[in-house]
Amino acid sequence: MRLAKRFIHLVAVLLVTSLVVFAMMWATPGDPVQVMLGDQRVSVEQVVALRHDMGLDLPPAARYVSFVWRALHGDFGRSFFHHRAVLGVIAERLPATIELTLAAAVLALLIGIPLGLIAGVRRGSVLDRLTSVGSLVGVSIPGFWLGLMLMVVFSVTLHLFPVSGRISYDARPPEITHLLLLDSLIAGRLDAFGNALRHLALPALTLAIPMAAVLMRVTRTSVIDVMRSDYVLFAEAKGLPRGRVLLLHVLKNALAPAVGVTMLEIGALLGGNMIVETIFSWPGVGRLVVEAIFARNYPLVQAAVLLYAVTFVILNFIGDLLYGVLNPRIQS
Repeated sequence: MRLAKRFIHLVAVLLVTSLVVFAMMWATPGDPVQVMLGDQRVSVEQVVALRHDMGLDLPPAARYVSFVWRALHGDFGRSFFHHRAVLGVIAERLPATIELTLAAAVLALLIGIPLGLIAGVRRGSVLDRLTSVGSLVGVSIPGFWLGLMLMVVFSVTLHLFPVSGRISYDARPPEITHLLLLDSLIAGRLDAFGNALRHLALPALTLAIPMAAVLMRVTRTSVIDVMRSDYVLFAEAKGLPRGRVLLLHVLKNALAPAVGVTMLEIGALLGGNMIVETIFSWPGVGRLVVEAIFARNYPLVQAAVLLYAVTFVILNFIGDLLYGVLNPRIQS
């Protein structure tokens, strides 16, 4: 029953998302044909033929119904400017986005969870106050500004990290999984691994800081609530070592809300990476979507946004399952 409800929810989200995206792209000023042709001199007949080939001569309602019908059969159309299947274009950029998202999520977990736990255990301490201020600042800073500041400090001023790109041209390892860090390790190319890691550091940190700030606040609040619970007070009254109490009673129960938030934040990273990938010229799906929006590449934008929606719903579902495992009292 729960899976059936989730499936219905997924279908509803996809339909609403596809409708909203289609309506926004249709209402956006600009003609894909004019953007494609630019300053080329073509006849009216050629323009009409091109609009017919792209399906732009159909009424908006017919275009939307056609898109949904083809999408149900696994066909998301052809990119106006790549002249091939949209899914193939997205698949080429997807590994870069996956690598950036995973790196940002790992960084956020390594920063946010430990600091949140320490701040919750040492409530009222100097570290707790610093963590609270840091989390507030991390949540408030716009991603584009943070990325630019990191670029100015660590790339332009200190010359520690590259300004843009995913890896230097002469350092690329043999592409196996298309995840450069993993491919570098498989090929035994430590030089390529270091080069890719240096390119990945700043965009991953830009995405990780806001997520780490959210995790710090959630984990701290959860730890404080668990520390006040009866079973923790009873365990301390029994004389159990504090380390054992924190490990066996506090940590597991405090992490349950953080796990759910982590899944949602990873889904949110997919939306935030559009700006970050554009700033750092990262060749991922986010940058591809931004380029497609400016080019009025309707099929590509619709397919990419649907991919984001599916990923977000699936991650939300996984978060609910993990929350139920960590906290069996909650019926997910």
